[in-house]
Amino acid sequence: MQTSTVSARESLGFREIGIKPVFLKILDDRKISQPTPIQHQAIPLALEGKDLVGIAQTGTGKTFAFGLPMLQQLAAGKKRALILLPTRELAYQVEEALRPFASVVGIRMAVFVGGASMHLQQQMIKGNPRILIATPGRLNDHLQRRTVSLKEVDILVLDEADRMLDMGFKPQIDRVLSHVPRVRQTLLFSATMPQSIIKLASSQMHLPLHIEVAPSGTAAAKVEQEVIIVQQQDKLLLLKSLLGESEGKVLVFSRTKYGAKKIVRALSAAKFRAAEIHSNRSLGQRRAALEGFKKGAHRVLVATDIASRGIDVTDIAIVINYDLPDDPSDYVHRIGRTGRADREGHAISFATPTQASSIRDIERLIRTPIRRRQHAALPPVPMEEKSRTSAHPHQHTGRPHAHSFNRSAHRHHTRGRYRRR
Repeated sequence: MQTSTVSARESLGFREIGIKPVFLKILDDRKISQPTPIQHQAIPLALEGKDLVGIAQTGTGKTFAFGLPMLQQLAAGKKRALILLPTRELAYQVEEALRPFASVVGIRMAVFVGGASMHLQQQMIKGNPRILIATPGRLNDHLQRRTVSLKEVDILVLDEADRMLDMGFKPQIDRVLSHVPRVRQTLLFSATMPQSIIKLASSQMHLPLHIEVAPSGTAAAKVEQEVIIVQQQDKLLLLKSLLGESEGKVLVFSRTKYGAKKIVRALSAAKFRAAEIHSNRSLGQRRAALEGFKKGAHRVLVATDIASRGIDVTDIAIVINYDLPDDPSDYVHRIGRTGRADREGHAISFATPTQASSIRDIERLIRTPIRRRQHAALPPVPMEEKSRTSAHPHQHTGRPHAHSFNRSAHRHHTRGRYRRR
């Protein structure tokens, strides 16, 4: 195993780490002048064609860390690229972020997600896209129908890989990998590094370099975190009180679809502008809700964990965990929606008196205590420290001629070091 240092790159700009002028202009127009730590480390290595496992908190610029070197290699003559990710929202978010860069070098992209028209997706293939951005389920639908071939994929990106495995997509991922050439570059990005990711990297990647700009499970550094102890029946009162005391956009996480709908109804009745995102909403409804939240038409967005990584909104003031997540790692992804783009953020979690063990599990993962407090709108509620609650992780369990898009390791690693696995 080799260990090298790239700390000298930490002071370098995009030009110095290898990004071409055609992309530099777009970055300048967007007032993006300095690479983030994950971009500093990943971009030069990805440009060299190395396999990478990149671990970084949400909101740290992972899309450009794999997207810019991928596009630059395709523009230089590589064949095609596949980006596989867990949710529809994240797929459209990645496409939106990369679109200006792809357009300027004449590279077309196609997005394949569930809930969208299969026929329209088949029409996209005829437009000769060189980048396919897809969720595992919908891509497998196309593979089963033989409407898509992955034989010309040179670059494979697995984005939010831990989330895909958490959602039960491993069989679909394995099927996709069986259709992609073994000789390829693979870039795997994740917010956490469970054993399942280590196993995936060791079996599917060639001597991957491991880059970790923060310990796996680290919560966003600039997010103030606190827990309010509250009885279940008082949560709505507490939520409305907090919204009345604060300003700015608020993202609220509910454990269930029914809960999200109930929260939105209550907030709307109280004259708060609120929208909801969960799997019972159509693709169009979810995109409209997210767009309205971005533009300020909705101040509050209520979501289930389907949106914990698929929301890229830089000015969310507060994330509220109306219900604690079943899996402690989801806490990191949820609160990563605030404190983005080097801003400060605020995360408030509601915990019932019997959830002491759930809070301790989260604190063990993020390696820091979370401040407990009471709220003036509610009577004091003691935490029952001896109780235990069990976690119930959720899992989310499609023949025309095929086209090739068209036819024709886990160690803590920070501050600029990487390991070869």
